[in-house]
Amino acid sequence: MKQSARIAKTSFSDVVLAIHGGAGVMTRQNMSVTNERNYLKKLEAALKAGYKALQKTGNSLDAIEAAVRFLEDCPLFNAGRGAVFTHDGRIELDASIMDGSTKCAGAVAAVTNVQNPISAARAVMECSEHVLLVGKGAEKFAKRQGLQIVTPSYFWTQRQWDRFELAITKSKTEAEDVPKKTCRPAMTKKRTSKRKIDKFGTVGAVARDQSGNLTAATSTGGTMNKEYGRVGDSPIIGAGIYADNQTCAVSSTGHGEYFMRFVAAHEIASLMRYKDLSVAEAADTVIHQMLYPAGGMGGVICLDAEGNCAMPFNTEGMFRGCITDDGEIEVSIYR
Repeated sequence: MKQSARIAKTSFSDVVLAIHGGAGVMTRQNMSVTNERNYLKKLEAALKAGYKALQKTGNSLDAIEAAVRFLEDCPLFNAGRGAVFTHDGRIELDASIMDGSTKCAGAVAAVTNVQNPISAARAVMECSEHVLLVGKGAEKFAKRQGLQIVTPSYFWTQRQWDRFELAITKSKTEAEDVPKKTCRPAMTKKRTSKRKIDKFGTVGAVARDQSGNLTAATSTGGTMNKEYGRVGDSPIIGAGIYADNQTCAVSSTGHGEYFMRFVAAHEIASLMRYKDLSVAEAADTVIHQMLYPAGGMGGVICLDAEGNCAMPFNTEGMFRGCITDDGEIEVSIYR
């Protein structure tokens, strides 16, 4: 296994599975050696879980589900257990999955008691006539499918609760400085890409199998202190996820409103299809030339049917890793 502070290469070949665990302000200066080691260890374990599933069944859907389930169960990441809190002190989870061979997809949003939302998303894809189920309906469907249902307290972690309390205090202070009956600038206006961020916590995976079938999965707890039942890009097909055997599989992490507005995941596939760009060129174009100038922060992991992989991001860091056909693993955090 290659385990380094950064990955020098911008693209890889012969990759069968790639994962991410969110992007944001992750630098050597603000992360302890212990935390860095823990994150890299868990990324490696998630890759091994997905690779094991791929070897067992030969199905890339099984690989991405296994990898994402591992990340959902790990409290280090903002997905499943360890997710962030809404403004009301709740945890609401979103997830999606897509099969590049059929264009079939499934997603759930704002679920509160499904242990592994990615498995619920797969159930929506394979066991219903729908693509996206939300809230109570999604929870009822997941229970009917025999998925593991837990109490909402299962997802609670002290680390995220402490961050939530800080966010509440900060939001109250900022609210006092904003005149009532005013709105923020329209999102159609250019906004600074230097805005302060902590971490866009989302996990995801993309994979290919021996048949060249591409699949993608994304799962998240959303943004800290979100209000009004906000749903981001993660369960939105074409924004936070996309898979097409003729082009690529994509899983996104970042400021969801921008990924939705730019239909980021699908845009990467379109650039490959209509502009004949490589997966690395297309992903770089969307992340650095489209999203970044508009203020959209984040990154993507992308994989084509030949095993070429790209993982561009425009933040200080992104938890990421990949495993190749021969089982070689590489994981990284920083630029």
